[in-house]
Amino acid sequence: MNLTHAPLRAATGAFILNSGLTKLGADAETAKNLHGFASTAYPKFQSIEPGQFTKMLAVGEIALGSALLTPKVPSAVAGTALAGFGAGLLGLYLKVPGLRQPGSIRPSEDGVPIAKDVWLVGAGATLALQGFFNGARRAGKRAAKKVGSAAENAQDALPF
Repeated sequence: MNLTHAPLRAATGAFILNSGLTKLGADAETAKNLHGFASTAYPKFQSIEPGQFTKMLAVGEIALGSALLTPKVPSAVAGTALAGFGAGLLGLYLKVPGLRQPGSIRPSEDGVPIAKDVWLVGAGATLALQGFFNGARRAGKRAAKKVGSAAENAQDALPF
């Protein structure tokens, strides 16, 4: 993990981990509301029982938050997962009626809490892209060093 990623990973990781831990103890009414909201945007969730859905969501958030908080998890991996999670939340914003102003992408008053999750997509994309490009740059430097070393060895082997 790049040290410059630590503040972003800590902030998003702690927030998402807390959200997941909170959902683990959700009561039946909260589970029903979460399930109904998600099922409106993603009909495939309708076949899952609300309590089971909420536990699965909680476990997913705990896993994502933990990955972001764990320095051994590469930023490219954690960032990709964060961007995917954020994109899922933005899907709710785009698909659930009443979250946007009529005929607009702008949020309604009810949509602001979901629309603000666009920052998760941006943060995840930043971590993923920087992690990927930093890894590619390091791999390129290692390859260039090996090629240089091989060229020196080949030159030393020449008889003249």
